[in-house]
Amino acid sequence: MNQQLHNQIVSFIWGIADDCLRDVYVRGKYRNVILPMTVIRRLDAVLAPTKDAVLSMKKNLDKGKITNQTPALCSAAGQAFCNASPFMLKDLTARTSPAKLKADFKAYLDGFSPNVQEILTKFKFRDEIPTMLEADILGAVIEKFVSPKINVSPKPILDEKGNEILPGLDNHAMGTIFEELIRKFNEENNEEAGEHFTPRDVVELMADLIFTPVANKILDSTYSCYDGACGSGGMLTVAENRLVELAEKKKKKVSIHLFGQEVQGETYAIAKADMLLKGDGAQADNIAFASTLSGDANASKEFDFMLSNPPYGKSWKVDAEKMGGKKGIVDTRFITQFAGNPEFNMIPRSSDGQILFLLNNVSKMKKDTAIGSRIAEVHNGSSLFTGDAGQGESNARRYMIENDLVEAIIALPEKMFYNTGIATFIWVLANKKEKKRKGKVQLIDATSICTPLRKSMGDKNCEFSPVNRKQILKLFLDFKENEQCRIFDNNEFAYWKITVCQPKYGARGKILLDKKGNKQVNSDLTDTEQIPFAYEGGIEAFFEKEVKPYAKDAWIDEKQTKIGYEVSFTKYFYKPIELRSLEEITADIKALEKETVGLLDRILEG
Repeated sequence: MNQQLHNQIVSFIWGIADDCLRDVYVRGKYRNVILPMTVIRRLDAVLAPTKDAVLSMKKNLDKGKITNQTPALCSAAGQAFCNASPFMLKDLTARTSPAKLKADFKAYLDGFSPNVQEILTKFKFRDEIPTMLEADILGAVIEKFVSPKINVSPKPILDEKGNEILPGLDNHAMGTIFEELIRKFNEENNEEAGEHFTPRDVVELMADLIFTPVANKILDSTYSCYDGACGSGGMLTVAENRLVELAEKKKKKVSIHLFGQEVQGETYAIAKADMLLKGDGAQADNIAFASTLSGDANASKEFDFMLSNPPYGKSWKVDAEKMGGKKGIVDTRFITQFAGNPEFNMIPRSSDGQILFLLNNVSKMKKDTAIGSRIAEVHNGSSLFTGDAGQGESNARRYMIENDLVEAIIALPEKMFYNTGIATFIWVLANKKEKKRKGKVQLIDATSICTPLRKSMGDKNCEFSPVNRKQILKLFLDFKENEQCRIFDNNEFAYWKITVCQPKYGARGKILLDKKGNKQVNSDLTDTEQIPFAYEGGIEAFFEKEVKPYAKDAWIDEKQTKIGYEVSFTKYFYKPIELRSLEEITADIKALEKETVGLLDRILEG
């Protein structure tokens, strides 16, 4: 679908809100009608070619007094869903009586199969019908959605001679339209669009990063893709398309099963509708409605590929309470046996739970296949450095890095997302690393690799063009150090945090002993130091060189020594501003002097 057609359809649907809903709803509530009606219209268009067959099947099933009719009706529809009512949406435009329209529209909605009923319930769409009927706008809304000016059917609209008037929309194109509508509505409500929708150019890059390195290992087989914060399902759609594309290039046939989980009812409804439109009811059933943190619907499953853009900077207190409170959490995704600790705690502060989604994915990695599992996940900078040594975020980084799971972390340009300009990063994880990557972490500074948008979309003012994606992918695959790529041993990011104590002194500088004969600690002089694992000689050498010369009686409280991990892009990619030379400054001063010769005299004379 070209951009012009995309914009035309989005503008038309957006215009329905302005034309029909303006005097009935505040702008923030337009989405309550427009999004479910868009889904309904798409389902209606998909079912149109087999409507007669469904009604015929319905008649036969009724005669036979068959109660469970859904499987047979869906089979007749040729889809994973159906509508057994006697109506198509266009039939309802002829209703002149409000009472008749109400009854028939209700019958039309009730005719959908149970999987569509769940979608309508999550949209809470039936709650809006009384409002539209009272304002006498329901008929107008329906009439707009079935307008011949747009085509939301997979099949093209032809004229009498068979020439194409309007092209059909495949599922990918329809999904993009859904997502654009969501973005626009979020903008209207001043919501964080990133919670619902990751730009397609970013998702395409994520797909490149997890699939391309193993393209030669793809077999004639079944693969699974998972997104634990799937929003409207865009990442899963792109992942499926990319994997199929790679398989076809290698002349392989793959079967792909998509799994997702979403906590927002509206975006869950869109994701599930998108899966239904792909013609696979099982795929739709694989989209779960609940919080991945407190209600993991895939606790016993493992996946080949995982992509996600979890909410960042968002409180997860509600989830924590459902899991028994932060101190009562026993979920092995977040508290595990590691480094000699049977209860190694990776639980972050309650104000930001993004790193828990990464740990959730790590817990679902396959270990007994040739490619293992590969993960790409978007985070803000918090996951890189938040949390002191021994705290949850730091422990999570330690767990992933010491288990040699982190392949790369890529810094993205600012202004890549719709309603936020903050720095974002893609984490790439794998548990079957190439030999050259074992024990290594690759950092890529892609902050300057982007293409400006001709017109900003919310806060998003740049994008990854195909050329940009190839540039970043090349940096990743080449695995060579340069100005934009640094490669480190895993322990580069580790440090010891030690507590340095000093004694209290009595008369004549005598060190005071407590009742047990131990040195009394002067709490005012107690301090902490961070010692990189890479420091030559380790803790002992650091202490002798950096502490002892300045505090000869100091000692380390070894019971308080902790290990921490953090990643600082600024440290590795900082480019100092180059100062001008003295010669350049002198030349400028002399030039200014020449320009101002006699200027003061002329001013005074004037």
